[in-house]
Amino acid sequence: MKINQQEAIFRNELIFAADAKAVNVENILLNLFMLLNTNGVRPKQLALSGNKKDVDIDTVRKIFSVLEDRGEVNGFKENQEAVEYWLRCNLLNMVNRGKIDKEKISSLRPIHLESYKLRNAANARDYNTADQVYNMLNYSPSVRDELKKFLSEGWDKSTNKINLYDNIDVDSLGILMLIKDIKSPTRDFVQSASGVQNITPILEKQSSLFCDDVRRLLLYKRNIPRNILLDYLKTLVAFHLSIYIQKLIELLPKMVDAGTKEIEDTWNIVLDVTDNYESQVAQLASSDADRMNNGLYEYIKCTFQINSALRMLKLEKNNSANLDYALSALTTRRPELEIYYQVQWDTLSATWDEDDKEIVSEFSDYEDSSFNRYIELLMRLRGNYQYRFHVQMIDNLSNKNNERGFMAQGRSKRHPRRFVLGTRLLETLTQINLLDTDSGYLSSKSVSIEELMAILRERYGLIINGLDEERFAGADLNTIEAFKENVSAFKNKLRQIGFYNDLSDAFILQKIRPRYEI
Repeated sequence: MKINQQEAIFRNELIFAADAKAVNVENILLNLFMLLNTNGVRPKQLALSGNKKDVDIDTVRKIFSVLEDRGEVNGFKENQEAVEYWLRCNLLNMVNRGKIDKEKISSLRPIHLESYKLRNAANARDYNTADQVYNMLNYSPSVRDELKKFLSEGWDKSTNKINLYDNIDVDSLGILMLIKDIKSPTRDFVQSASGVQNITPILEKQSSLFCDDVRRLLLYKRNIPRNILLDYLKTLVAFHLSIYIQKLIELLPKMVDAGTKEIEDTWNIVLDVTDNYESQVAQLASSDADRMNNGLYEYIKCTFQINSALRMLKLEKNNSANLDYALSALTTRRPELEIYYQVQWDTLSATWDEDDKEIVSEFSDYEDSSFNRYIELLMRLRGNYQYRFHVQMIDNLSNKNNERGFMAQGRSKRHPRRFVLGTRLLETLTQINLLDTDSGYLSSKSVSIEELMAILRERYGLIINGLDEERFAGADLNTIEAFKENVSAFKNKLRQIGFYNDLSDAFILQKIRPRYEI
């Protein structure tokens, strides 16, 4: 059964700018660097020197060979095997890594703002996910510009030359040596008409929190080695994107019901910190993951409803005010909405044969309006596809089964998805939250276990000890024991990554201390 291609489009920048795909976090960062460098415009890439062949390892070797012939580097030809090992491990992102017949370069690693200039665009797609991050950064232009300034250190954009006075690290220098002869936009890139729409994110508080975390991270730029700070940035970007889409899944249906974006944010999840699928708290964390998955149907349906209301109102997806008009139209059920979709339904049904009409009647007869019938039709035709790819996208953004993430799943059906807390993610969140920003000067601070758990709950909605939560009021003995075990595991995890050491029995001395101090 065919429908108009325009009607089947799900992505709506006013809600979430990304397409639901199994996206790679490295590609998100690479494309974000491109958007930062071009002020939100996606440049079209031309082949190097007119050659339509993809960039491969031989291309990179030739670049270094030419640089050595020009006297700009030395030792490459005598140490080609060692240099290639360095390139593969430190500078290049690969697809099908290790499979000789399928291995390809996707891009340079997102180490420097200019990294995107040497890439195979088809293998470095981010499915517009970087657009969402860019819009969130635009919520605080000062943070966006500070991030851009940090990422571009070592490169003078006005002269297109390397600036060694910035004391850049060897990996950044390697990236800059590879791209320094690529001119933009006059030869190797051309300006594209497409760019990121200047849209205020629908979840403004979440965007503000993301900007604040990036700001806190950049305060360490002279204290933390660049490669570690970039690893923290990558962890933060994926973490906040995952929280953003999960909050939308819970809050968007409430927005449609209320007819406004101004609703209370009550999202929170229980984290299983024990790393044990059989622990008691794992059941609570798994229950919250099920709640998220079960909410996907209503989220997808509400997105289709908003898209359809915008279409009836003849409003584009490039103005945040248009979302308010769409929500209002859905709440009041304006008469023209029903009339418009009665015509649409009649036009579609005229193309169906008898078998199609019989299939549609199985669900359409139970709907009380043409608009509801139309939305249900979209859900039947595209809902399953969107559900499947949303699950994959959330898995990737949550870094499932990864130390940077907060979601895990076992191979057995007995071990379904559950929310966890990877050590790399815990390290990142702990370090950026051990800053005293309230006093007149900036400094690191130490906090207790209870204070850190309260910070994670208040800022991010992450519950480790839920005994004070309203939804666990009157908890039974098993739930109390589950959270007690979770807190103990949280302490052990902090010990493992070097933030916590309780050598003394004195409670006042049992503090979490920052790894990098300001």
